[in-house]
Amino acid sequence: MGALFESHVRLPLVHRGKVRDLYAVDGDRLLMVATDRLSAFDVVLPDPIPGKGRVLTALSRFWFARTRSIVGNHLADGAPEDVVAPGERDQVRGRSLLVRRVRPLPVEAIVRGYLAGSAWKEYQTTGTVSGTPLPPGLAEAARLPAPVFTPSTKAPVGEHDRPLQSGEVEDLLGAERAAEVRRVSLRLYEEAAAHALGRGILIADTKFEFGVDADGTLVLIDEVLTPDSSRFWPQATYRPGTNPESYDKQYVRDYLESIGWNKKAPGPRLPDEVVARTAAKYAEALAVLTR
Repeated sequence: MGALFESHVRLPLVHRGKVRDLYAVDGDRLLMVATDRLSAFDVVLPDPIPGKGRVLTALSRFWFARTRSIVGNHLADGAPEDVVAPGERDQVRGRSLLVRRVRPLPVEAIVRGYLAGSAWKEYQTTGTVSGTPLPPGLAEAARLPAPVFTPSTKAPVGEHDRPLQSGEVEDLLGAERAAEVRRVSLRLYEEAAAHALGRGILIADTKFEFGVDADGTLVLIDEVLTPDSSRFWPQATYRPGTNPESYDKQYVRDYLESIGWNKKAPGPRLPDEVVARTAAKYAEALAVLTR
């Protein structure tokens, strides 16, 4: 089956994000379709990655089930194929979730266990990560003394996220909710990192998103611990002081950096080799983490 860049079903479209298309099913539920779109540096690229949406959906289901004892999630009862027309089922099969309507929180809850990406760039300049002081002399990709919570804004499509200081998170969420989001995010990371390590994968960092249901309860939403929202490094080839190979879209980011793209829309076309290797990395991440 070919790649799906954009879904079109006869339900009211609520939102078309960087990767997911969200439709209204009824007053309580939404249909979340994971397309094969790929975003890098907050820009949606013109070339989809075949099979990517199915990988994201399967991994999210796996982690939602594994983390239910830590925090509830937004999964709803029912099959996605049952809420669309018969001719639309191929668009949603294997790449969609039925989810409960909740109020999303305006924060991306990022946890870092290793020094990579924007955190490495900040550390080189200031010796901190999201304002948190770190020991001097750390190398790129070094394991941090303890996981660090580094929240950011949740920017609209085409705009860049911005790091948030703790006081800003409290202003957005309230002190009690901000503390809960931090505590739950760190606990989720610790649980996932231990599971992944047992399968030879290091989770360098990851992003969680949360909402609040009608009862005021914190709920894990969107996707969770996928190659889109995380850096996955093979433990066997990991070396501090390098930019480790990965199972995620860091391969695409590295390619885009190498061609000198200005990180503004429209994004450049990807060579066939980059598309194929990225698809293979996503599929491998699913196979290894869920075996």
